[in-house]
Amino acid sequence: MSEAEPRVSGLAALVPVVAAAALYGWAHWCYAGASAPSGTVALAGGAALIVGASVLYFVCVGGSRSLFGALFLALGLLLTVAATDQAASRAEVAPCVVREVREQKTSSAGEGLPGERTVYRHVLNCPGGYPDELTDGRRLAAAGGEIRVAYDPRHRVSPAPEGGSSPWAAGLGAVVLLALSALVAAAGPFRDE
Repeated sequence: MSEAEPRVSGLAALVPVVAAAALYGWAHWCYAGASAPSGTVALAGGAALIVGASVLYFVCVGGSRSLFGALFLALGLLLTVAATDQAASRAEVAPCVVREVREQKTSSAGEGLPGERTVYRHVLNCPGGYPDELTDGRRLAAAGGEIRVAYDPRHRVSPAPEGGSSPWAAGLGAVVLLALSALVAAAGPFRDE
């Protein structure tokens, strides 16, 4: 093992921390910034950060463990974006009447994959006309019922049921996956390498 290998391995362990901070900053600006970019630019910038960090990690770590570490990193970064989205401000709340509930069943092909999942699309009548739809994994109200919907008047984040958008689960998942990625990088080479 050369003298440069421990330094590269140590720097690779910092990639998850730096990448998560950069992606959080990017996502926070896209969701809450006064002069945020368009949706296309926001998505392209976020994707470039995730792919770029994963490739950098893969190259710096090397060996068979780099694949698993890069996978943990990419998944952790995706959960970072999810947590940022869920924490984004939905400053307005509207009492909305449910016009219709559309139920859609989705399933995965293959053995051992998650089973059938149901998604409920609630078509709404809200004061001012927005939001006009709310999608959730559970039926929030029957047709004719009322739902209090939290939304961003600038339309940067999706509407959510009032009080139903907690970032803690996604944030904790992100921390665990990013920590695993950093530990894989810091562990040094496996014996077979």
